[in-house]
Amino acid sequence: MEHTSRSILVAAATSLTLVPLLASAQPAPDYPKRPIRILVGFSAGSTADLLPRIAGQRMTEAWGQPVIVDNRPSAGGIVAAEIVAKATPDGHTLLSVSAGHAVSAALYKSLPYDTLKDFAGITRFANVPSILVVAPASGIKSVKDIISLARAKPGTLTYSTPGIGSANHLAGELLKNLAGIDVTHVPFKGIPEAMTGAMTGAITFNLSPILNVVPLVNTGKLLAIATTTGARASALPDVPTIGESGVNGYIFDPWFGILTTARTPRPIVNQLNQEIVRSMALPEIKARLASLGAEPAPLSPEQFDAHIRSEVEKFRKIVASANIKVE
Repeated sequence: MEHTSRSILVAAATSLTLVPLLASAQPAPDYPKRPIRILVGFSAGSTADLLPRIAGQRMTEAWGQPVIVDNRPSAGGIVAAEIVAKATPDGHTLLSVSAGHAVSAALYKSLPYDTLKDFAGITRFANVPSILVVAPASGIKSVKDIISLARAKPGTLTYSTPGIGSANHLAGELLKNLAGIDVTHVPFKGIPEAMTGAMTGAITFNLSPILNVVPLVNTGKLLAIATTTGARASALPDVPTIGESGVNGYIFDPWFGILTTARTPRPIVNQLNQEIVRSMALPEIKARLASLGAEPAPLSPEQFDAHIRSEVEKFRKIVASANIKVE
C-alpha cells in the first residue's frame, strides 16, 4: 500500500482514550426479577466467554439470581447479537462483546441489527492484549524473523485468526501493511482452533487474546514473540511489542465489554454498570485478570456507547485501506 494508506491505518489503530466513570443512580426497583442470561457469540473458553463468567459469579452472589452464560458461536458473534437486539428490553438478556462487534459494523453492508441503535452499552470489561505466537519448533524467534521470511518468500507465510473480519484479522492486516509484507490470512472457526493451527505448525503465526495464550505459553506449546498493544503486557513482561520489534507505529488495543438491548430502562443499565464495575475492581478479581494480562478498563454506559461509535469509525478506515471483503 502507499504511504497515505499506511498513515490511515496508523491513525485508525490508536484507540479513543476515555476516563472511566462509574454510573451513579439509585438501584432499579425489583431488578433482577429472574435469571440473567449473557449471550456470547464465541466458543466456551474464549476471552469473551471468560470475562462474563467472572462478573456473572459476583452478580449472582450480590443479587441472588443465577447469571447464565449462553454460548452461541456463529457468524463472528452476529447470531448472538441479533438475539439480544430483539430481546425484551428489561435487562435480563445481555451480550458479551469484543472489539469484533464494532468490526462487524465496519465490515458488513447489512446486519440483522443496527450496531449503534439497537444496543445499550453497560461497560467495558477490560483491554486484553493480543499476542503474536508461533510453534516453538518453527525456528521463528521474533517479528523480524517473520518479516525476513515473508520478504524472502512472498505469499507463502500464513497467519490464523478466529475469522474474516475479526479484530485479530484487522490486527494482522495492520501488521502486513506497516511491515510491507505479503502473508496469507487463514480464518478458523474460533480462537482455540486458530491457535491449534499455529501449535501444530500448519500455520506460521497466530494472533490471539493473551488470556488464551498464557496457559499455552507457560506449558511450552506456543512461543510468544510480540504483543499488539502500545505497552508490554504485565503477564508477559519479557515479550516486546510489535512496535518495539521494528514495525514503527504499530498499536492495536483489543477490548471486551457488555451490552444489553436498546430501550432498557436507564436505572437498570446503571445498576448493571455499578455491579459489574464493582466486581471487576475487587482485589481478587483484579489479581486474577492481571495474572492473565487483562487490564480492567471500566466505562460508564454513556462512555462505552461513545467508545463503540469511535471504534466503528476506526475499523471502517482499516477495512477500506486493507480492502477486506466478506462473501
